[in-house]
Amino acid sequence: MHNKVVFRIARSFQDAGFSVLRFNFRGTGLSEGKYDDGVGEQDDLRAAVRFMMEKHPRAALWIAGFSFGAAVMLRTLECDEPLQAFVGAGVPFSKYDFTKITHCNKPKLFVQGELDEFGSPEELKRWVDTFDEPKELTIIPAADHFFDGHLTELQQCISNFIARYGR
Repeated sequence: MHNKVVFRIARSFQDAGFSVLRFNFRGTGLSEGKYDDGVGEQDDLRAAVRFMMEKHPRAALWIAGFSFGAAVMLRTLECDEPLQAFVGAGVPFSKYDFTKITHCNKPKLFVQGELDEFGSPEELKRWVDTFDEPKELTIIPAADHFFDGHLTELQQCISNFIARYGR
């Protein structure tokens, strides 16, 4: 939750007037529990969604995730949830199977570094091409998985997406 990429993603939403919740999955930082290979972490995400929906019942729910967080998000979400849109950054496509996830007509943004070592832009593009519209894929030239030296571009990309589909 204190990662520089997660911080920049959250800042994009804060700047657009959203209430933002950043959290650690089980076993990360000071969180209780232990790492569960993405299975129990899906319950963590569901609990965070419930918390935000209870706290802000009329708010538009957008979910964003980076790296492992993006993997958990994509493996957990159902399109018929109160979800308005989602953002996946640095999707670790080479580490997880996402092939079951394609049918969702909610706005989606995927942002990947051209040099991401956990998800090649080519593989991700082939996968994103199978998604329902609306969808966007932005490849940031010369950026690695952590968007080193390209955090401003990442944040601007997300801010532009929010401006197009925001409340």
